Amino acid sequence: MNERLPVALARQIGGRGSITIRLGRHADAGPRRLALLADRRLPEGPVLVAEADSVALAARSLVDGVTVTDPFAATADVVQLLELRAAQLDAAAA
Repeated sequence: MNERLPVALARQIGGRGSITIRLGRHADAGPRRLALLADRRLPEGPVLVAEADSVALAARSLVDGVTVTDPFAATADVVQLLELRAAQLDAAAA
């Protein structure tokens, strides 16, 4: 792990097993849980969901790009993965 990261952050990120990026829907428990935790609205339309070890950490709308994250977890890395995947899907659709 990168030694320049704060110890608590390195522990949290380094302790993750697999990261999955998947397509989610409004009926998904993951995005709903994230919206409740963050006290934010559920992103519009279909979403990309980033999960670490089967736990949703972030969700990004494919309609308007609004992202909701778990406010109690380090999520910058998975948000970047969501942005990358959304850009790939946009390019493939063009």
